[in-house]
Amino acid sequence: MKDSNFLKENNARHLWHPMAHPADSLANPPDIIVGGEGVEITDVDGFRSVDAVGGLWNVNLGYSCQPVKDAITAQLDKLPYYSIFRGTSNDAVIELSWMLKEFFAPDGLSRAFFTSGGSDSVEVSLRLARQYHKVRGEAGRTKFLSLKKGYHGTHTLGASVNGNANFRTQYEPLMAGCFHIPAPYTYRNPFNETDPERLAQMCLAALEDEIAFQGAGTIAAFIMEPVLGAGGVIPPHESFMPGVREICDRNGILLIADEVITAFGRTGDWTGSRHWGVQPDMACTAKAITNGYFPFGAVMLSDKIVEVFESDTSGKASIGSGYTYSGHPVGAAAAIACLKETERLSVKDNAAARGAQLFDGLKALQAKFELIGDVRGGHGLMCALELVSDRASKTAIDKKTVGRIHRATYEAGAMVRVSGPNIILSPPLVLTAAHVDTILSALDAGFASVA
Repeated sequence: MKDSNFLKENNARHLWHPMAHPADSLANPPDIIVGGEGVEITDVDGFRSVDAVGGLWNVNLGYSCQPVKDAITAQLDKLPYYSIFRGTSNDAVIELSWMLKEFFAPDGLSRAFFTSGGSDSVEVSLRLARQYHKVRGEAGRTKFLSLKKGYHGTHTLGASVNGNANFRTQYEPLMAGCFHIPAPYTYRNPFNETDPERLAQMCLAALEDEIAFQGAGTIAAFIMEPVLGAGGVIPPHESFMPGVREICDRNGILLIADEVITAFGRTGDWTGSRHWGVQPDMACTAKAITNGYFPFGAVMLSDKIVEVFESDTSGKASIGSGYTYSGHPVGAAAAIACLKETERLSVKDNAAARGAQLFDGLKALQAKFELIGDVRGGHGLMCALELVSDRASKTAIDKKTVGRIHRATYEAGAMVRVSGPNIILSPPLVLTAAHVDTILSALDAGFASVA
C-alpha cells in the first residue's frame, strides 16, 4: 500500500470519477477512504466518521460483516470463476436462486436472471419485457413509461427511462419510445398540489392519459422505484403504486419494480413493492444483495413471465442477454451469506425503528434552520433534505453553500451525500440509536456553519 502522501498527490489525477466533472475532482480532490468497520469509515488522515451514505445505498450490513467475507474467501479457494452460459452452472448460483425464490415469494417472483449490478438488471428487465410481448405475439409493444425524477442506471435503455436531465442531456439522442409522467413529488410538481393523496391521483390520471395517447397496445412496461431514491428520496402516497398496478393490468402493460435500492430491508419492509402491497411482474435488484462486497445483481421474474418463456416452442424465448460475470460463483456465495445474515438480523425492523428516529430528528432540524425547505423519508432508512435559499419561493440553494454544509458535516463526524440541492441519507441498516444521534448532531453543526 502506498503512503498517504502518494495517495494525496495522485488523487483524481489518473482516473475520472463517476457522476462528477473531471475538472472539479482535480480542483477539489475527493475524500480518500482507506478503512471501514461497522458503520464507520476512516479516511487517509485517520479521521473516523459515521457513514450516513451506506457506501452507495448498498452496505446494509456495515463494513465488517464477517460471514460475507468468509464466504467470499471460501469460494475463491474452491471455485473463483465459471460461466453459467448455456450448458454450465455452479453450485453457489443454484443455491442462491433457490434462496431468492423463497425470499421473493410474497412478491410473486420465482425465477432469477443474474447480472453484474443495478444498471445491468434494469437493462435486462427492459429487454425481457419487449421479448415477453414478442413471444406472446404482440410485437408492437415496444415503448416504456416511467416517472420524472426516477433513476434507473446508466445503460442506454436505463438512461432512456431515467427521469432526470442530468443523466440524459449529454448522451442524447437516447432510445426512442420512452415517455415520462409526473412523479408524485409533493414539494415540486406541475399541479402545485401539496396533498399527497390528491397528487397521487393526478399522477395516475396522467399515466392513463399517456397510455391513451400512445396506445396501450404499443407499450411494453412501466418501470418505477417504489420509493424514488437518487431523485431525492421521494416516497409516493400509499395509493400510488397499487394504482399503477391496476392501470398496468387493465392495459396489458408489465410493471417493473426497480428495487436496486429498496430491496432487502431498506424501506423497513423486505422489498419496496411489499411495502406498498404490490406484486410486480419483474423486480430489479443489486446493491445490498452482496452488501457491496462484490458486483452482483439479479432480475426476479413473476410466474406470468416464467410461463410465457418456459412454455414457448417457437424459439422466440431464447434469451439473448447475459454478462461474463452473470451468476459469478464468488458473487453468489457472497449473496448467500448476505441474505442469511440479513434475515438473521432482521435488518428491516432496525431500519424502520432507526429510520423513524432519523426522520423525526431531521424534522427538528428543519424547524431550526430556514435553509431546509423539505424533509422527505419516513419509510425506513432513506431520507433527504432539500435545501433552499428562500422557503417562500422554494429557490434552490447554491452549490457552494451546499458544499460548505457537506464539509462541515463531515468534519463533525458524518459522511452524507449531496445530490443537487439535496442531502441524501441512506446509512447501513445495522446502525444504532447512538449513530443516528451522531448523524443528526453532525448535520446540526453543518447547518450552523452557514446559518
